[in-house]
Amino acid sequence: MTINKLSAFFMRVIFPCALWCLFPAWVWAAEAGPAKTFTDGIGLAYIGAGVAVGFACLASGYAVAKIGSAAIGAVSEKPELMGRTLVFLGLAEGIAIYGLIIAIMILNKL
Repeated sequence: MTINKLSAFFMRVIFPCALWCLFPAWVWAAEAGPAKTFTDGIGLAYIGAGVAVGFACLASGYAVAKIGSAAIGAVSEKPELMGRTLVFLGLAEGIAIYGLIIAIMILNKL
């Protein structure tokens, strides 16, 4: 994807989704007043865990798509490259597991 497509994707998809997810928190904070505020930040921990898993899975999916298509092309020309391409695909899928581990570590601190 080019820079223009990425910026258009961010402005049309990612940014509105983030606002849609965070809008109820802003409304609740405005209506709550000083009597109902939380000081421990437990909600931010849940949001952080979700963001960690979400972005890690998006990055992993993008990496697997790029590496997988290149691997298919390489294996079709040289079949002996199958093992190496599987290693690279496994590394790309590991990105999602790293995000899950970070989310588990965040949630264990609660």
